[in-house]
Amino acid sequence: MTALSGHIRTFANLLKPAADNSRRLHEWISHVREDDLPHLHAFTRGLERDHDAVANGLTLPFHNGGTEGVNNKTKLIKRQMYGRAGFRLLRHRILLN
Repeated sequence: MTALSGHIRTFANLLKPAADNSRRLHEWISHVREDDLPHLHAFTRGLERDHDAVANGLTLPFHNGGTEGVNNKTKLIKRQMYGRAGFRLLRHRILLN
């Protein structure tokens, strides 16, 4: 459990975009592979399968968090209004929020 928490804490430090995070990600993956943690091994295989996207996400300061937040809020309002009213009221609630 100590090794697992250490690896997770180290990976959390990678989530702040920095130029050398791609290199640090390779180091992190090699350290995880040294320990007998099969669930983290599966996670590292997934990271390596989509390595370019992961490296860009960890190094570049750009993200689509605002867009995803608006989509999530719109879907929430839509679910709340299911069966209650038509498109006009839905549009009104989205524009006012």
